[in-house]
Parts: sequence; C-alpha cells; structure tokens
Amino acid sequence: MNEARFRRPARLDPRDAEELVGDHDPALRDEVAHTTARAVVSNARASEDPEVVARLVRLVESEGLDAVAALWADAAPVTLPGALWRLYVLREWVRRDPQTVSLRYRLGVDAAPVQEAVAGVPRPPEPTDLRALADAVLSGVYAGDLAVALERAAAFCRILATGAAFDADAREVADPHGADRMTRGAAGLVRTAEELEQAAGHWRAGKLD
Repeated sequence: MNEARFRRPARLDPRDAEELVGDHDPALRDEVAHTTARAVVSNARASEDPEVVARLVRLVESEGLDAVAALWADAAPVTLPGALWRLYVLREWVRRDPQTVSLRYRLGVDAAPVQEAVAGVPRPPEPTDLRALADAVLSGVYAGDLAVALERAAAFCRILATGAAFDADAREVADPHGADRMTRGAAGLVRTAEELEQAAGHWRAGKLD
C-alpha cells in the first residue's frame, strides 16, 4: 500500500518512543504491540459501548498517526497489531486525500465486481462514501465480525490497486516516472490486500495474535 503507507512524522520525539515501547529492545516492542492490540480490541468488543468504538475509530485524530505508529507500525503484517496498523493507515489515506482515493476507486471498480460487492461502497462513490467505508471497517473490528472487516478493507485495497494500475497505464507516455510510482503503489496495495486476507483467515482460525 505504498501510496497509503505513511511514515512516522518527524515530530515524534525518539525519546518518547523509546519510553513508550522500549525502542532498543525489539522483543519488548513486539510484546507491547501484541499486548496493546489485544487489549484495545478485546476491551472494545466486551464493552459494547458505541462511544468507545467511535473514539477508537478516531484514534489517529485524537492521538496522532505517530503515536499509533510507535505502537504497531513495526508489527508483522499478519498479526493483530499489524492488521490494525494497516487499517488505520488506509483510513488516514482516505481522510487526507479523498480525491485521489475516489479517482482510484472509480477507475478500478468496474474491473473488480467481486471486490466491489465485498467492499460495499455505493455507486458512484463519493469521498464521503469512502470515508464511511473506512470508518465502518474499523467499527467492524471493534464491534462486529473482525474477519469481515478485514476482508472489506482487502477488497477496497484491490479496487484501489486496479485503479492505480489503470491510471499508470494512462500516464505512461506523458509521465513515465509518475506512472512507475503508481505501478509500485498498485503492487503495494495488492500486497496489503493479501496480508489483510491472511489476517482474516487467521482470525477465523483463532490464530490472529
């Protein structure tokens, strides 16, 4: 998901990150990532409080993407913290650049009818529809079928990947460097979709940790 894979902002103080998750101890970082992800998901699902779910959906707005990254960005892809990180990055991409995401979706959706049905976005999709999908996916993690939420996000990524590939083809002559960047972005989105699909399978099998 190259186009949507935001890096940690430079304003994150390394000393704060070290204090939070033990930056110099990879094993401790991994343990904290898994522990916090399990706690957040299990507590939200047990509470059945819509306001708790709403606050978690808006976690990046309240805490910043850097704080979420410090906890979960380094987790392996097919893990609970790794999946949460990808969902929050996807939502943040939709929130920050709705016009680009809408264009990619519109370009890709006709070539991906199965993914369209899974993603569940109205036609023609407006930026507000895509933001609603991103919010619904995270809400599903905390108060619904988590595997279905991951599969919806994966379908969304596949549609965006198809759209990015079509856009790259259209720009190849006029802007070869931009086309190459979009092609790499499409490949990253496909990889993210595969990771989310694997995570969904692991959740159903009781193995997503």
